[in-house]
Amino acid sequence: MTAATIDRPTLAKAERNVGRDLMDIYEKLATGERLDFSDGSRLFKTDNLSAVGWMANLVREARHGDRSYYVRNQHINYTNICNKFCKFCSFYAKKGGPQPYELTLEAVRRRLEEHIDVPITEVHMVGGINPRLPYQYYLDLLGTVKQVRPGVHIKAFTMVELVEIQRQAQKPLLDVLMELKAAGLDSLPGGGIEILSDRVHEELFDRKLDGEGWMDVARTAAAAGLTQYATMLYGHIETPDERAEHLVRIRALQDETKHFITMTPLAFHPEGTELEHIPHPTGYDDLRAIAVARLMLDNFEHVKSFWIMNSPQITQLALWYGADDVDGTVHEYEITYQDDDHGNKRQVLTRKQMIKLIEEAGRIPIERDSLYHEVIAGEKEPDVQSRFEIELTEIR
Repeated sequence: MTAATIDRPTLAKAERNVGRDLMDIYEKLATGERLDFSDGSRLFKTDNLSAVGWMANLVREARHGDRSYYVRNQHINYTNICNKFCKFCSFYAKKGGPQPYELTLEAVRRRLEEHIDVPITEVHMVGGINPRLPYQYYLDLLGTVKQVRPGVHIKAFTMVELVEIQRQAQKPLLDVLMELKAAGLDSLPGGGIEILSDRVHEELFDRKLDGEGWMDVARTAAAAGLTQYATMLYGHIETPDERAEHLVRIRALQDETKHFITMTPLAFHPEGTELEHIPHPTGYDDLRAIAVARLMLDNFEHVKSFWIMNSPQITQLALWYGADDVDGTVHEYEITYQDDDHGNKRQVLTRKQMIKLIEEAGRIPIERDSLYHEVIAGEKEPDVQSRFEIELTEIR
């Protein structure tokens, strides 16, 4: 995978759009030169977001034109019991917070069957680090999904979950991964490291894997032949330089393994966490994180704006700030909630609304599977009530 060659406008036009202060970065992009850490730091710090977005859009359109991807998927969070107690997390069960649960296999089956009339191509599963779940549970969890939806792609388990699964299995990680693949695992969703910074790790999630440990698990997953996705959680205590360092380290890992397919910057939601005093990231922050990710990650084919974290409206704008993917229908999500509806796990956009979201932004919607193969729509999707229908209708 190589950097895309951008269309090069006249020097005068480029300088009007970028400004003199960032023209050296534009020149690097125009000649195919890789941006370095200092470039990333400047892009995160400059006041000229329009310039950052303009350059990111050049890169995005060089790779994908107007094509914008979405997937019909379903999220399942199989347990919220977790022994890591991360300060940024509102999902795990705690006193005064969410009640503890772990889904039985029958409960997982029921959740899948609730949407069996929707032609879902991906099931995304993550959960807390629950030491009571045995190794066989994870194998049976994958098997249950494949029984209900034999052809579906299962994207499941962060690197942190994989370490717990290995602990339960008492086997080498590579052997565990091969057994999970045999049971139905198709790819890994990313997440679990949040930001590759020793300082942030020590302050916010010191019970989890550190950066080097996370990358070692990613390397083993690549050796097992598993496609992987990457994320960056921003808007908490990290600095602009730590964001840039995260992207540089992820890029270097991709140079090494070549198994990452998409980067998804994720906005931090402080409500219900130990960091409630921190203001929520703004739309300005969301667009910058996506744009800088697109500019720095020349070896990532896709950059995603996850509409649940950013809002559908910001995601529409993000399609002009470097993003080429808006994620999917989701159906239920419990890791974070909408600001005005905390605790409501029903978060869904229908296929019709996904298409509308992309078309209203002036882009071409392409339904994809988990590996970005185009999906040709078949049977009509049943009508599903979505809490975002009014908001999307109002966008002009």
